[in-house]
Amino acid sequence: MLCASALLRRPALRAATSIARREALRRPAARALPSARCFSAEPAADDEPLVPGIGRGKTSTGLVGLAVDHDAVPKMITKYQALLDKMAASDMPPDAQYRINVEKIARFRIKAAQENLDDPDKVEELCNCGQVEELVIQADNEMIVLDMYLRNRWWELVKPVEIEYDPSDEDGGHGDVEWGEAPDDEKK
Repeated sequence: MLCASALLRRPALRAATSIARREALRRPAARALPSARCFSAEPAADDEPLVPGIGRGKTSTGLVGLAVDHDAVPKMITKYQALLDKMAASDMPPDAQYRINVEKIARFRIKAAQENLDDPDKVEELCNCGQVEELVIQADNEMIVLDMYLRNRWWELVKPVEIEYDPSDEDGGHGDVEWGEAPDDEKK
């Protein structure tokens, strides 16, 4: 005697098999799979040779949840330029330290990416902040921070600070106390 799940499995298996047969007969063997290039060190007709793990041969970032993006370098340029454009259109003063820092980083990364469009490894080496896929995510995250910074007008919250320092003090103005000699361990 067969159980209910086995009775249901047989018709489902038969239906799936017949659908697969119909599809196989309907499509010629050459068109069975979409045209895809399997990994090979041999170059395609118009390609450079693929080197495993480098450039177009990169198959994994090695980071969970972060897929390889072969167009990451142009995306970096676009996203960092968007950061610069947004700051230029904002009312943030040019002497705000956040703006100065972000502009320097963005300009450096754009320059590195433009000079090495076809060499993501060189861009990674120059930027020294992770893989190009991570740099794209960093640009996205910086845009989120920039939005918050502009919305809250945080540059207005920073006030100049006066630092008092008197080099003529013996302790250098730190207020340190001279404790004298360390206690002897033997007296305990």
